Formats: sequence, structure tokens, C-alpha cells
Amino acid sequence: KCRTGPLDIVFVIDSSRSVRPFEFETMRRFMMDIISNLDVGPNATRVGVIQYSSQVQNIFSLKTFFTRADMERAINSIIPLAQGTMTGLAIQYAMNVAFSTQEGARPPHKRIPRIAIVVTDGRPQDRVTEVATQARNAGIEIYAVGIQRADMNSLRAMASPPLEEHVFLVESFELIQQFAKQFQDKLCGVDMCVDREHSCQHSCVSTPGSFYCECNPGYRLNVDGKTCSPIDACADGRHGCQHHCVSVRGSYSCRCRAGYYLSQDKRSCTMIDYCSFGNHSCQHECVSIPNGHYCRCRSGFTLQPDSKSCRATDLCNGVDHGCEFKCVSTEGSYHCMCPEGQQLQADGKTCSKCGAGHVDLVMVIDGSKSVRPQNFELVKQFVNRIVDLLEVSPQGTRVGLVQYSSRVRTEFPLNKYHSADEIKKAVMDVEYMEKGTMTGLALKYMVEHSFSELEGARPLSHNIPRIGLVFTDGRSQDDISEWARRAKESGIVMFAVGVGKAVEEELRAIASEPVEQHFSYSADFSTMTHLVENFSLNICPEEGKGETEIRSPCECEALVQFQTNTVAILQSLTEKNILWARALAQMTARLEDLEKQIANKK
Repeated sequence: KCRTGPLDIVFVIDSSRSVRPFEFETMRRFMMDIISNLDVGPNATRVGVIQYSSQVQNIFSLKTFFTRADMERAINSIIPLAQGTMTGLAIQYAMNVAFSTQEGARPPHKRIPRIAIVVTDGRPQDRVTEVATQARNAGIEIYAVGIQRADMNSLRAMASPPLEEHVFLVESFELIQQFAKQFQDKLCGVDMCVDREHSCQHSCVSTPGSFYCECNPGYRLNVDGKTCSPIDACADGRHGCQHHCVSVRGSYSCRCRAGYYLSQDKRSCTMIDYCSFGNHSCQHECVSIPNGHYCRCRSGFTLQPDSKSCRATDLCNGVDHGCEFKCVSTEGSYHCMCPEGQQLQADGKTCSKCGAGHVDLVMVIDGSKSVRPQNFELVKQFVNRIVDLLEVSPQGTRVGLVQYSSRVRTEFPLNKYHSADEIKKAVMDVEYMEKGTMTGLALKYMVEHSFSELEGARPLSHNIPRIGLVFTDGRSQDDISEWARRAKESGIVMFAVGVGKAVEEELRAIASEPVEQHFSYSADFSTMTHLVENFSLNICPEEGKGETEIRSPCECEALVQFQTNTVAILQSLTEKNILWARALAQMTARLEDLEKQIANKK
């Protein structure tokens, strides 16, 4: 075990899409090999792990675990993020968060070394030189470990001096476990050939601060860097195996990949026909693929959620239906629908509008890299569908638009445009930003700038409802809780719309109460138009209070009309009752006179 003294070590692991699943497994093994030789504990070495791609995820901090068993369980449960390669963002997170005393790092006055081990297989998609310099100046010693496709210039820009002791390049993921032991020697200063079990099958050769294995003449060192084998019979390339050639004691045999079987010629491979087993339950067609099968529907039909049955194609998604608000498919046909409080016009497509609601509406849309350009166009169409529901004017509803990624940009403020057509044209001209997902920064910007009177928001004394609609497709790379709370405390009614990988917990944190009425989610950009139904953003003021309630003003007008008609009917009934009472009194009097006349005659 490494007994050189306590350390604070944070692994910064690249889990971008270029790292394949089996390669990521070797990175887990690398971390566990390093940890297995550390003397871990609250007063000894502390370990933390973060992974990154286009965003940064904390797996466990320096204060979370103090036993190797707990750390290994957490490492084994990591799910790779499989996105971009934002190495600079990860180093900044390590500097600002992972090595903070709140996350378990020992205070600087205790002089516990702070070590960051950055493991990556590619070129960073952001700048690392400046942030790495800041981290080193903050007292963090950085080891840069590059694997296979890593960029050596980037590794040197990250690492601490001297570079020959802090920069490592491993040719392949298969060699990273061997490298883990070499790196352990760098970290702890141990001669592995003398003081450790080097596991070399034939011989171990010591080098300053490291070692390597050698094989006896006539043998070749295997990819594990430890064991030796005879000359590979597959190496000459004349074996004829379609998939894999396996050396067996001076000879070879062919082997197929998973989902295939070896043909009679013992060289070619044939895909297993899983559909032929007869248990696929597909309603129309079964299609075999390696390691399984999938069901496919005939032309004009759509596969259902059970992935087996088929039904007629949804015409709303297959034709230019022209519905202003919502298209509803029926068997072999479709019809248009309007939001609650609006009526379908005679053309069967457009909806009537209610102009009674006055709103200051700011829409904050996610322009991060994960959205992708084609989906961003769908987001702009979604925004314009909402604009279609509003009566836009300087005295009525005002609309502003903000886009964010790693930074925030006002596309147009509340006082920029005065008609729906102007707004819709401006929305379609918005350019996609790309980069990160700083939702918390966007909320802060909205609260501090977008709803200011300078940007066109009407004074609070006018009692005009302020509504913020946040649209996002993924987890925020910063904290959103504080500015979501401040937005609502400042009187802004918050709606949250999530698509794809959006996190429900964050959407609920953004949304106003009652939460269920203020957040919506769609699994896919192409099917999110139904969310427009949840945002009939006309306002009906509630009398007697300094607050507003989201309603359809058409509904309010209908209630008033109903009340007026009811009062009129009651008044009519009352007048008729009075007339009936008078007639009944007259008839009673005449009956009494007749009775007296009859009595007198007797």
C-alpha cells in the first residue's frame, strides 16, 4: 500500500461518446487498481470521482466514502454520459467544486497534496490551457493520462511540471491496467520489480520510476504487457477467417462475433435468424439482426409502443393538416381542435382568440449542443405556435425571447415587436448557439434583465402578469434552485417544458405551484407540439387580490354571460309569480261572492 502520507485525489474521467462500453470498463478497472493500493480513510487518503462529456457529473466526492469497497461499488455503478469532450469544463468543476472544503478536501493550511488524475481518449472540445493554469496555481497537481486517440499537446497543456513525470500516453485501453501499476509507482515512488508483484511471466526490467516485462527468445509479449505466447499463427493474415482468428498452440481456429455462427467451411460466419425461432409475436414482419430481432409494420402502418402490434398511420404526422392548434387522428381521417376557451372557426382549422388577457411573457429556450440544429428548428416552431394563441400588442400581450447555452443572449426584449407576425419572423431568424447547458445562469439573466422596465416589462403597479416559460432538453450544468426560487418570489409565474433527456426534478424546481399545472414533458422533439395545449397564456384577473390566475378570458366572459342570463330569467319568473298571485286573489274573491249569493237565496 502507498504509505507516503495522506492525499486528496480526484479522478476526472472522460465518458464521451468516443469511449466505447468495453473501453469504459477498463477505465473503471484503472481507477480501482489505483484505489486498491492506497491507504484510504478520513485521516489518510481521500478519493473522489467525476465523469464528464458535454457536462460534468459528480460520482462521489472526497467526503462520501472512506472504504475501498464502497468506492468500488460506486465506480461499478457509473453510467457513461456518451456526449462531447468538454475537458476544460471538467477541470474547472474539479477546481471550483470537487476540491472545495465543502466537498471534503482538507483545508490548505493542513498541506495535504491535492491531485487530479485526468483520463481522456480524445481532443478537448473546449479550451484547457487557461483553466488548467488556474487549477495548478490553486495548488492542484494535475496528472494527464491520454489513451489511444488522445492529443499530446492538450495533455501537456493540462499537466503539472515537470511534464515527463505528469504526462502519460497509453496506446490502447487494453494496456491501461498495466499502466495503472506504473502510475501507482509514479504516485507513491515504489520500485515495482523489487517491492511489488509485477506479474511478468518471464522477466521484469526496472526503469526509473517504472518497469516493463520481457519475454524469452521465441515468445511474444501479449497485449496485457505481462504474459508471453508463441508466435501468433493468425498474424500472417492468411487464415481466411471472416470475423476472428484464434491461435491455438501453433495453429488457429476461426470464431464468429456474437449473433453469428460458424459455417460448414469453418471460416465464414452466418447471422443467426432469430425470427425463425417462431416466438417473436410480430403482427406484420419480423427482421433479424445480430443478437436479436425487431418488428416492422407494412407500408401505411405504425409500430405501437409494445413494439409488436401495428395500426394505421397517424395522418396528423403524415399530411399537411393545417390545424392552428392541435390535430387529432381518427381511423383513416383527422380533425382539428382548439384550446379550452377557444372555438374552431368555419374553415375547420383556425381558432378564435380571446383578447382580454394582458401578459408580459418571456420564453427562455435551450440552445445547447445536445439540442442539434434540426431539433432547434422544431423548438422555434413550438415558440411560434404559442405566439399564435396570443393577442400581441403594446397594450395587450408582450413577448420576449432569450436563448442560452454556456452563455445567455437576448434575441429580442419585451418592447421590441408589437405584432404576432413580427415576433414569428424574428423567432425564425434566431441562430442556434450550441455549447453547454447553463440553465441556472439563464434564470438569473431572466430575473435580473428580461423583466426589467428597461427591457419593456410593465411596472408591477400595473398588475400585469409576468410569465416565464423555460424550455430545456437536458440536465443543467449549473445549479438552478436559487434563481428558480427567486424568479417565483419576484412574482413571475414559471412554466417548465422538458424534452428528451430533460430532468423531471429540475423541471419541477423551475415550475410554479401547483407544479403539475406548470410543467410539461415530451420524449421527442417531433411530438412536442401537443404541449402547446398546456399554455393557453391569456390572463383572467382574479378580483379582490393583487395576484392573477391563468385562465381563458373566454371562460370568464362565458361565466359573466351565464350569470346575466340567469338573473334575467329569475327576474322574469318573479314577475310572472306576482301576476299569478294577483289573478289567484281575484279568483278567490269572486268565489267568496258566489258562495254568499247562494247562501242568501236559500
